Amino acid sequence: MTEQPANPLAASRPEHLFPVLTPAQIARIVPHGRPRQVQPGAVLLEAGDQVDHFFVVTIGRLDVLQLTDTSEELIVFHGPGMFSGEVNLLSGRPSLVRIRAAETSEVIELDRQHLMELVQTDSELGEILLRAFILRRVELIARGTGNAVVVGSNHSPGTLRIKEFLTRNGHPYTYIDLDRDADVQLLLDRFEVGIADVPVLICRGETVLRNPSNQQIAECLGFNDAIDELHLRDVVIVGAGPAGLAAAVYGASEGLNVLVLELNAPGGQAGSSSKIENYLGFPTGISGQDLAGRALTQAEKFGAQVMIARGATQLACHRRPYAVAIENGSHVPARTVIIATGAEYRRLSLENLAQFEGQGIYYGATFVESQACAGEEVLIVGGGNSAGQAAVFLAETARKVYVFVRGNGLADTMSRYLIRRIEQNPNIEVRTGTEIVGLEGSDHLQRVRSRNRAGKSELQNIRHLFVMTGAVPSTQWLEGCVVLDEKGFIKTGPDLSLDELAGAGWPLARTPYLLETSLPGVFAVGDVRGGNIKRVASAVGEGSIAISFVHRVLSE
Repeated sequence: MTEQPANPLAASRPEHLFPVLTPAQIARIVPHGRPRQVQPGAVLLEAGDQVDHFFVVTIGRLDVLQLTDTSEELIVFHGPGMFSGEVNLLSGRPSLVRIRAAETSEVIELDRQHLMELVQTDSELGEILLRAFILRRVELIARGTGNAVVVGSNHSPGTLRIKEFLTRNGHPYTYIDLDRDADVQLLLDRFEVGIADVPVLICRGETVLRNPSNQQIAECLGFNDAIDELHLRDVVIVGAGPAGLAAAVYGASEGLNVLVLELNAPGGQAGSSSKIENYLGFPTGISGQDLAGRALTQAEKFGAQVMIARGATQLACHRRPYAVAIENGSHVPARTVIIATGAEYRRLSLENLAQFEGQGIYYGATFVESQACAGEEVLIVGGGNSAGQAAVFLAETARKVYVFVRGNGLADTMSRYLIRRIEQNPNIEVRTGTEIVGLEGSDHLQRVRSRNRAGKSELQNIRHLFVMTGAVPSTQWLEGCVVLDEKGFIKTGPDLSLDELAGAGWPLARTPYLLETSLPGVFAVGDVRGGNIKRVASAVGEGSIAISFVHRVLSE
């Protein structure tokens, strides 16, 4: 065997990123796969192909290569005892890389189904493999190694949306800033793209999408290629926030065939939280995106599938099995349904609000937004935990953070630890009894007019406004299928009166289970449910509890 060169990525946590399996560990893998000999130059996996095979090297070397316009770039190589793959192996999404034999080699090859069985049944190997897969994806994201190039401007709402969509879905991409990159015109000319077409997503190095929708991005990058949406599922979960992901984890781990439908990205509102510090088991805190990413991997580990950028548009509720209509016009059949669509922040009642949404007005504070407003003054409207987490996070990079609340203070709506953080941060100023009454600007928000309880008006030079107030349940798509309360939230279990059940045509002798709606076998969990407790832990609890009742319904 020729002398091996230095591994390009091996300097960063090599024992976890690229562990070398012991002979005993490899011996436990052998029954799940088949031995295979490959010749030098043989391609085992091509970039863009669906990832459905996993390789453990026993002899020789496999090179993992990123394809560029004119050449290949070595990302890493796998020698004896090492293995291929990252999180795309769990989801079945297209490969970001090419894998090729550098010399005569022998491997153990497992298809995706047998790999999933191995991960689920062998706890030691499962931990080693999953940890490596997750860390490899983190490394790819950090290095911008992927099959997507975003060309745009930080002043463009479309650019911000695309970057946030890719970031929250954990997909690595390269960003080219029109305002800073002197050579960007050469790229635009090559793909025959004009400035008016920006933002642009160059997908897989060949397809050019001009200001694409999230659905177009997901389709081009193959997010849902491995999913058969017409297959009858034991449970379809609508929404991949904490409640929906918890239901997916518990349902799939207990043997149910689970499909999750998510309009945007896993995590829901919690996914945009910069740091959650009161969630059990994370004493130093965890970002909403990291929590959602771990939960997604956990759900996929047990076999749940998650369809991205395919939100529910209607519930066909007058026949069994039920069917959930999704945005591409298909109908996903389901024996049971868990509604976890959450709630959206209430929009301010301002005439020109829509003009500045994405151009200075935001509904989440992630790393993407913090970059856009670094060194500037920002304003947050809202007094809940999400607003508090955003204030503390943005204060790390913003010059000044203002928090406006209509009430007399934060004590009734925000956790004490956040209040103390805000009180002790000189960059944060809380103004009570204050509301926004006007927005000014041309192509971007430039000024905000506010008024306090005493009637005093003030105009501030604010270019970044974060709205995190109130909640509107995402129930429009249900169209009378289930009973709602006066605010539009879904009523469940004991909150449903006998008259309401009679009016809804409840057909069973039993009353609805806890978390069950007025429609048998349809459950509501998390922020979309009437009477919910707005805490991540509560949502996770409801999602897991609902699965126990799903089992009962399926056995009826």
